[in-house]
Amino acid sequence: MTKAQAVERIEKLRESIQRYRYQYHVLDALEIPEAALDSLKHELFTLEQEFPELITPNSPTQRVAGTALPKFKKITHQRPMLSMEDAFSFGEVETWATRIQKLNDEHMPSWYAMLKIDGLAVSLVYENGELATAATRGDGLIGEDVTQNIRTIDAVPLSLRQPSESEINTWAKEFGMPKEMASLNASANGRVEIRGEVYVPKKAFEKMNKERAARGEEPFANPRNIAAGSIRQLDPSIAASRPLSFFAWRIEDGVELRRQSAIIALLQLWGFKTAPSIFTPTLKEVADFFEKMGKGRAKLDFWIDGVVIRVDDTRLFADLGVVGKTPRGLIAWKFPPEEVTTRVESVDWFVGRTGALTPVATVTATCVAGTTVTHATLHNADEIDRLDVRVGDTVILTKAGDIIPKILKVLTELLTGKEEKVVFPTVCPVCDAPVARREGEVAIVCSNPSCYAMERERVLHAARAFGIDGLGEKIVEKVMNAGLVKHAADIFTLTKDDLLTVEGFAEISAQKLVDEIATRKEIEFEDFIVALGIRHVGAETAFVLASSFGTLEKLRGASAEELAQVSEIGPIVAESLATAFADPHMQKLLDAYEQVGIHIKHAKAVKRVLSGQTFVITGTLASLGREEAKDRVRLLGGSVSDSVSKKTTFVVVGENPGSKAEKARELGVTTLTETQFLEKIRE
Repeated sequence: MTKAQAVERIEKLRESIQRYRYQYHVLDALEIPEAALDSLKHELFTLEQEFPELITPNSPTQRVAGTALPKFKKITHQRPMLSMEDAFSFGEVETWATRIQKLNDEHMPSWYAMLKIDGLAVSLVYENGELATAATRGDGLIGEDVTQNIRTIDAVPLSLRQPSESEINTWAKEFGMPKEMASLNASANGRVEIRGEVYVPKKAFEKMNKERAARGEEPFANPRNIAAGSIRQLDPSIAASRPLSFFAWRIEDGVELRRQSAIIALLQLWGFKTAPSIFTPTLKEVADFFEKMGKGRAKLDFWIDGVVIRVDDTRLFADLGVVGKTPRGLIAWKFPPEEVTTRVESVDWFVGRTGALTPVATVTATCVAGTTVTHATLHNADEIDRLDVRVGDTVILTKAGDIIPKILKVLTELLTGKEEKVVFPTVCPVCDAPVARREGEVAIVCSNPSCYAMERERVLHAARAFGIDGLGEKIVEKVMNAGLVKHAADIFTLTKDDLLTVEGFAEISAQKLVDEIATRKEIEFEDFIVALGIRHVGAETAFVLASSFGTLEKLRGASAEELAQVSEIGPIVAESLATAFADPHMQKLLDAYEQVGIHIKHAKAVKRVLSGQTFVITGTLASLGREEAKDRVRLLGGSVSDSVSKKTTFVVVGENPGSKAEKARELGVTTLTETQFLEKIRE
């Protein structure tokens, strides 16, 4: 075959494979057998190997891209990936809808309801119609770059599909939208952000566990764990080997459509699979949909834990705003969790990295919500007293949010009189140090800051923050039991010869772990703050601290009063930080990190002077792009919205502004020229 013939054949094969991919994943109506589709893919692969110069990044053969990464890069979401308010009854849904009605001048909006998939939320960015990046939710503001792993999922288009003219006309007529909005040339020429859920189908999950059992391996606990674990693998070949799929549920940026229902239909035209859903003007139909899906959930080939209900009008959705980290315009109506009975066999106390002792009940193995459960959390001593749970009790076990095993109640009618009261510890179950309750808290806490269990959890927590995937729970325990690691900084002193003295390590595995640790000595400031494991300090708070103080020296030298002056840091977090940095144990740890050569990539300290202010940017800015302008606002602590409301602080007006400038004037919102905006952020 000549090169010219190969070019023509390769183009035809790619078009056919993309068309059949769309039929299979979106329409669920593949015209040809799957084996025939595999044959087409094989022919394309063979031709590309013969003519490698014809391979393109988004060819169907390039699902597995690149080699294993040393670590994940970070991606800042241009719009936060927010959480949802939960409802557990129709009454709670009605109360939520009534609040929206009052905020909407007493008009009840129409609704869009979609199944809530139990998977891993991700954000996909397409540039000029081609998949550019993919990121996890992370802390809502900053996620991990998992592009290579997402590329392996066949249900994720590498290139957005261009709808036909007739499809565009039908879509435009049904939703009353300009047909240009569905054209890739008009709407995707540039940046489009699409959000959705990575999941594992039930049948594929069952097949994987049968294969693992046949090999003598532990079965996976549930499909969501597989999805999350696969996407967070540094080696994309692992993700490629897993049966992952994807549902899209939102076009977050790139097009401005007035209806969520129009967005879902457009996602399908662009080549995405979407979950079962309905558009309706009444809550009764939402309730009917909820009941129908709840009864039929066992027959679905994916796990769901409820229905997401949102305002269909996207402009109203934006105007309703956000409370905390939750948009007012949507709610997750959760299915009643499955409930089973089991017996409490024992109660043990486990020590976490902060020293808090958590009681965990061992129960007779039982299946609930699709997984086998042998343990259930009892949270704390107060919860044990509230339930009056005892060893030997028959209890009702449920899964809170269909995820966390929890004892709901004791069946007192089945008491035999032989049940034994749970004994609250007076000493730590690991180091025998006295325990006590912190003032104002319910947790029982070990008083020994050097407790082995606490240190083990701190080391494991630090390994995760540094991105050392090879240091899992079992290996951390082994190296600590061998006396090779006493605190987190000791991780970086491990040598191959050290590891060869530990059971389970050979030459290759020992060298591999040592090499991985060596590549993790450079760390972003916010990740290092997380690694310290300070109470009340998560990834989002760490980002704020890194941006506000810039260096470790300034942060560890700040008083509680100075820390509390940062707008996002409350008095409890400030006191926790000041106490932690004054602790001799922490000071020794920081000195040890310095001695082993940890390099902290300090950020330039930024005063978050725009906290509490909301900006809308419209028109073209001459000196910087709109996205760069948004990033600067966020870095200074402000928030950015795409719609103007009475709660907007400023509207930045560039050249050729749209209707947002006019709406700002109507609502009396202050407008800024580009020059005024630049002056404000320079201040």
